[in-house]
Amino acid sequence: MVDEELKATFAEDVVRLRRAGLFPVVVHGGGPQISRMLDRLDLEVRFEAGLRVTTPDVMDVVRMVLTGRVQRELVGLINAHGPLAVGMSGEDAHTMTAVRRAAWVDGEPVDIGLVGDIVDVDADTIRALLDRGRIPVVSPVARGADGQVYNINADLAASALAVALDAEKLLMLTDVEGVYANWPHSTDVIERLTAEGVEKLMPELSSGMLPKMEGCLRAVRAGVRTAHVLDGRVPHSVLRGVAPAEVHGTTVVPDPRETDPERTGPDRTGPDRTYRETKDPRQAHPGRTDQKASTA
Repeated sequence: MVDEELKATFAEDVVRLRRAGLFPVVVHGGGPQISRMLDRLDLEVRFEAGLRVTTPDVMDVVRMVLTGRVQRELVGLINAHGPLAVGMSGEDAHTMTAVRRAAWVDGEPVDIGLVGDIVDVDADTIRALLDRGRIPVVSPVARGADGQVYNINADLAASALAVALDAEKLLMLTDVEGVYANWPHSTDVIERLTAEGVEKLMPELSSGMLPKMEGCLRAVRAGVRTAHVLDGRVPHSVLRGVAPAEVHGTTVVPDPRETDPERTGPDRTGPDRTYRETKDPRQAHPGRTDQKASTA
């Protein structure tokens, strides 16, 4: 998130959720900030299948920017409304344990360096903070059993944490309106997808949407009731994401045990996806957001 007004609105929304009796947990990214710092240091910025290629030098920058800058700014914005936010990373108290992962490009594994996948979550520290009325703000960096520190995609970290906390909802904020049916040619957003629908769609997705859909798929298959990909450029998108009548973007749900008659209809609706017409996906909007929130 780089737009100052959107940052402030995001923090306000998270505080409102907590004061309404919900238990938000924020897992933040920091892609634009990391890339800018890498450019300043003349280090390569490269992605494979939506994941940042992370050399040891890049890992140092990732750790510094996420935990030392982005996290501290979010904590400060939330705490402007009261002593609520506590910053931490997946390393703290061994909250997240990771193993090295590859990216898959055209069906082949590609080495992307010190990028990890979460294999275990110890949520006790986060639960303790929630019990004390706090709002955990988590940087997606985790240590492996081998002692190596890994860069974790924030969407996948949020998904793993949502599962461990038995969260009701997983919200992912991004800089598009949702999952497009046929980007960049279509003006239709896929409003609703089942887990099976996501699985079928994965080969068609742009690289930036791949980790988000992978995270949503993992979450709903492991017990999270709904996952939402929301347009973070829209003010108060977090509040809209928890209000059933206001949800926008793309919602991912578990596979139904039997066909839901409410999800069928002429032309625009199928058994595993529902479409919504929207404006041209290539139209620019100010600001960008990379925050993720899971509400337990």
